[in-house]
Amino acid sequence: MNGMCVATYRCFDEKADFHKRALSIAVGLTVGSWTELPEARKAEMEKHLGKVLSVEVHEEAGKERYADIRIAYPDINFSRDIPALLVTIFGKLSMDGRIKLIDIDVSDEFRSAFPGPKFGLQGVRDLLGVHDRPLLMSIFKSVIGYDLANLQEQFYKQALGGVDLIKDDEILFENPLTPLEKRVEACMEAARKASEETGQKLLYAVNLTGPTSQLADNARKAIAAGANALLFNVLAYGYDVLHELSKDPSISVPIAAHPAVGGAYYQSPYYGIGASVLFGKLMRLAGADLVLFPSPYGSVVMPKEENMAVKEVLLAETDGLKASFPVPSAGIHPGLVPLILRDFGQDVVVNAGGGVHGHPLGTAAGGKAFRQAIDAVLAGESLEEAARKPGAEPLQAAIDAWGIRHS
Repeated sequence: MNGMCVATYRCFDEKADFHKRALSIAVGLTVGSWTELPEARKAEMEKHLGKVLSVEVHEEAGKERYADIRIAYPDINFSRDIPALLVTIFGKLSMDGRIKLIDIDVSDEFRSAFPGPKFGLQGVRDLLGVHDRPLLMSIFKSVIGYDLANLQEQFYKQALGGVDLIKDDEILFENPLTPLEKRVEACMEAARKASEETGQKLLYAVNLTGPTSQLADNARKAIAAGANALLFNVLAYGYDVLHELSKDPSISVPIAAHPAVGGAYYQSPYYGIGASVLFGKLMRLAGADLVLFPSPYGSVVMPKEENMAVKEVLLAETDGLKASFPVPSAGIHPGLVPLILRDFGQDVVVNAGGGVHGHPLGTAAGGKAFRQAIDAVLAGESLEEAARKPGAEPLQAAIDAWGIRHS
């Protein structure tokens, strides 16, 4: 709607008049009261009043009664930033009974304040020179207590496997053993060494941490040391911090958004914020080039319906915003690659930690097994067929270790 942002809520209640509930939300989160206002004041306040657009009540025997409520909020009520939007449409309401924010549609005017992803899906592909297949990402694991030499060696082994991106573990913070700039220098040296053997370009997403006031400076330090991507725990810091980092012209590398703390928001059916809003619309609006979120397949599972909704939001054609790369994560192994590509197509980042490092033939073989699995699916081959080919020992070893999931 022009000049209005629309919020959709799912409200559970066995007895409530949902139409009255919707009206109380629309009034309560905007002008506060309406019936008590004098007529002259009503005319003045009309432009600030929230409007109920629809109330869909769902009542089925044996199931909980709920309603999906859509309310439009005038842009004039809040500044053009995500914190202001969230406080307006879900601030105190989030604490008022069983109600979940399941969708947001911002106005063109609101969206115009956000440049969105600086690189986006296509920009990341351009940096890597890879346009004809899904990308492969691996994750540093068991990094607490590692020194630079061990970290560099782990990076090198991952890079030899043919991965396109390597990211820090999200729990790797600034520490005396692997300080930010030294860590970047050591890992980028390993990347150069591996590239001489693989012929591939590589992005290293270094974890951006520290007090909020120092984040931009830390990002610039990392980039000056050679970092060509950043990892950021968006939900711990806030969407507005991501927005500030992403729009900063001196922060000239892609930003990968990690979903840490996300479970506190999206997992309950009754409370919080829906996954497609949390990991989809708001991450993309705030400027994430790549967005990590739990997959429907692995060790930390998101329901597939929600997963596909996140994917659709990240990839949807939206005026003024580049698409963000979807990165379904957690518990991914090569035997899941056919499912990932079936559900996400080629515009996906296959992201693995233990599936690389835990490979029976070693870390480098772990990456190669994923690449062989991706190539097999794109060629229309089964993983079993591909694993019987000469040189496909890494894929066969992965299948022996973890199997192949077909549904």
